[in-house]
Amino acid sequence: MLKSSFAKVLFLIALISTWAFADCLTCHKGIEHIRSEDSGMMKQIKALGAGVGDPAGCTICHGGNVKATTKEMAHKGAPNHPGGLEAFVRDPGSYWIMDKTCGLCHADTVANMKKALMATEAGKIQGNLHTFGSEDTQKVKFGDYAIKDTDGKTPAWGTKTYKDYMVAMINKYPDQFPTELKQLPLPPQSDKDLSKMTEKELGYAASISYQRSDCQRCHIGVRGRKGRGDWRGMGCSACHIPYGNEGIYEGNDPTINKKEHGHLLVHEMQATRDAKVFVPSTGVTFSGIHPETCNSCHNRGKRIGVSYMGMMEQPYGSPLMPGGKAQSKTHGKRYQHLKSDIHFRAGMTCQDCHTSIDMHGDGTLFGTTLGQVEIECSDCHGTTRKFPWELKIGYGEKNLAVNTSKKARGLAKTLPGYMQKGTVYNPEGGYLLSTRGNPLGNVVKAKGSNEVIAHLANGKDLIVPILKSLEVKKELSKNGQVAMFDVKEHMNKLECYSCHSSWAPQCYGCHVKVDYRKGKSKIDWIASGSTHFKNGETSESVLGTKGKRQIGKASETRSYTEWENPILGINGEGLVTPIIPGCQVTYTVIGPNGKTLILNKQARVHDNGHIVDAIDMSPVQPHTTTKHARTCESCHSSQKALGYGKKNSLIDQDKNVKIDLQDLATGKFASSHTTVQMEAIPGMNFGWSQVVTRDGKQLTNVGSHWPASRPLDQDMRVKMERTGVCMGCHQNMTNKQLWDKVNTTPGILTDKDHINKVNSILHKSVK
Repeated sequence: MLKSSFAKVLFLIALISTWAFADCLTCHKGIEHIRSEDSGMMKQIKALGAGVGDPAGCTICHGGNVKATTKEMAHKGAPNHPGGLEAFVRDPGSYWIMDKTCGLCHADTVANMKKALMATEAGKIQGNLHTFGSEDTQKVKFGDYAIKDTDGKTPAWGTKTYKDYMVAMINKYPDQFPTELKQLPLPPQSDKDLSKMTEKELGYAASISYQRSDCQRCHIGVRGRKGRGDWRGMGCSACHIPYGNEGIYEGNDPTINKKEHGHLLVHEMQATRDAKVFVPSTGVTFSGIHPETCNSCHNRGKRIGVSYMGMMEQPYGSPLMPGGKAQSKTHGKRYQHLKSDIHFRAGMTCQDCHTSIDMHGDGTLFGTTLGQVEIECSDCHGTTRKFPWELKIGYGEKNLAVNTSKKARGLAKTLPGYMQKGTVYNPEGGYLLSTRGNPLGNVVKAKGSNEVIAHLANGKDLIVPILKSLEVKKELSKNGQVAMFDVKEHMNKLECYSCHSSWAPQCYGCHVKVDYRKGKSKIDWIASGSTHFKNGETSESVLGTKGKRQIGKASETRSYTEWENPILGINGEGLVTPIIPGCQVTYTVIGPNGKTLILNKQARVHDNGHIVDAIDMSPVQPHTTTKHARTCESCHSSQKALGYGKKNSLIDQDKNVKIDLQDLATGKFASSHTTVQMEAIPGMNFGWSQVVTRDGKQLTNVGSHWPASRPLDQDMRVKMERTGVCMGCHQNMTNKQLWDKVNTTPGILTDKDHINKVNSILHKSVK
């Protein structure tokens, strides 16, 4: 017995002695390298680690004490950390400490990211406050956290052409490029606050409560809603660390629970083509950032992430799962599968189009996505008359471009320094440029030809269809030839995706209830992020924590959803674009005592010189692109597309609707117990899909950010509408003598026959 005990003591001494000269891999043996060992990034991490006695480099990202002899001590502090980290961190990418970790090598990216929209969400906040009527202005004032832009108007990143372009845009649109953002105001803190408020103040308070609890969970300062499809890291990790939708770890670290939800997929970084991610459990290797990572945030609002993959939410549980269970929820929703974007079907990730500035910003404090996103479809595809390199700077941004040269934009042979930290491709004939003048580092003109190659993050190389080449070779379809070449105005006045978006998600009517009764509360995502600690965690980020809560519980429902061809309007660039319901808020407020303080209220705001309903129709790039465009008739013969609303639209929404037995002669109800089936929405005597009347009266807000956004202009609608033109010929069908001379083809004509017949008649009439 003594010998056995003595042996155990010797073993423990030996183990402790080994620990003292070991490293993090003593416990985490088998864990994946964050990047491959031969990568420049991993070599830098190890070199920094060697300088503090940690040749594996783990402490450079995570802090902790590599010389500790217990788990508790190993995960405590961060002695001699080169970035000044003060504690062990679970998530080194956390927004709150990323300048001390990722910023060791990427200081400029981190600095830019703090001003970018994924951190501030300034545009979302402004749009929501506008539709509540809380802030009747296009001026961007608030962000998730207070921040100032102190380094002037000139961007930190970009070519001289780009910087000059952006400074001119900032000077023209100061309301959309703030120099300072204040933190979104606090929601009510007590019942006493609510009791003193006027109806207008209650509406403002409700907008803040709703914004903080329902809209702001996706910014990178917090981990967000923890659940299927929503698992992600914070800060840099929100995009660059892979999480499966189930949040199950499938790597080789023996210390991570492989059954517990909420963990990264593997301990590797996803980024460029060179950053390979290997998943041991499946043997799958992938590169690039998959759109489903983006979808952990981009599944609400304009829904461009899930739309890109062909997913549209539905209220039903069908088709059923084994055991008769309802379809599982992802991102808190159930889906139906529609046609995905042609770029997704080609294997393109979001980053294959969207540039580093689109994602990380350029050091400017942006107010909207239109301000931050620098690309246009024509940057890669050109037009039917010009190759991409023949277009001038600013093409496709009609209203935004200021004092740009009329010369061709040309090509670039080199990349700016900030673009050389990822995969650098051979420029061949030259890198194509964005409309704002930056090289597209993964899109090149082939040497010695007009062919364009897109190098995808997934490892594929695609030949890009070039419109001018297709037109010259007469490879455009007849419809394409007419729409993109013969009718010049289409290319001058329309966004490409006005025609080439096969569908768009349309969630009409956002009915928001903010319930301030006792015991009603919800997570305040901004307060939760504001409560952060030295280890980079926030009050809600650790598994099992719920975050800071606010009084009042916001909930939302809708009138109906659609996904077919959307309405058309004009965006901030001054071009025709699809418009879909943005924040179409009709709000109800329940007081602490259960009394309804506000019922079905819609705000009224100023827009284009009109006082309109604040329910917003938002200009959008739906990200549902198809090769074959929508038909001519779907715009020119559709009163919905023109903004007049659907023919069978909802009516009498401004009146209470009762349904019961009644005397149909007088309209009086037979029962004295008849109740209201549908409460009125005061002032809304039109359908959700109508934005303008035929005589030009604007009914709803169209875009809350940019001065140019509006419904289609009156003269444009008149020119576009071609409803009923069939009558030009078919009114003569009863004139047998005339009709028999025209109708020489037996049977019913097909669409193709109709087109050929009318074409023939036109040519004969000229002769």
